[in-house]
Amino acid sequence: MQERLNYMKIAPELIGAVLNLKKAVDRSGLDHRLIHLVNLRASQINGCSYCVDMHTREARRDGESAQRVHLVSAWRESPLYTERERAALAWTERLTNISDGPVEDALYAEMLEHFSEEELVQLSVLVGLINVWNRIAIPFRSVHPVVSDQEIAAA
Repeated sequence: MQERLNYMKIAPELIGAVLNLKKAVDRSGLDHRLIHLVNLRASQINGCSYCVDMHTREARRDGESAQRVHLVSAWRESPLYTERERAALAWTERLTNISDGPVEDALYAEMLEHFSEEELVQLSVLVGLINVWNRIAIPFRSVHPVVSDQEIAAA
């Protein structure tokens, strides 16, 4: 696979604005491990290899276990995730697949059991943001780095 274009080079001001939103989300107070899980799950749904690779490596770098990273695509069947993380992953899936219909009242009510209204806004912006990144990386064929198993283990 070959990259179609370097969007950061082509539109640095616009991509800079997206990067600034990322910085704001990172500073919002959401747990960074939760941010990694959300970014990874949305990227899996969207099929963005660049983002799946990046968020997998970032999660591992920040202390996430290999098992939790490997099982995020099957989080419903795994006991490794907290109820708060499960709610966030359900919200991520629903918002990433928003064209399937409206967000159900039951899911919204469940979210408010685990997140404050402010956190729910933060989480929703996070989900929107990773979907923006996926929609930039996929059509321009951003290519993830190819690394050896030894390099991954050393990271």
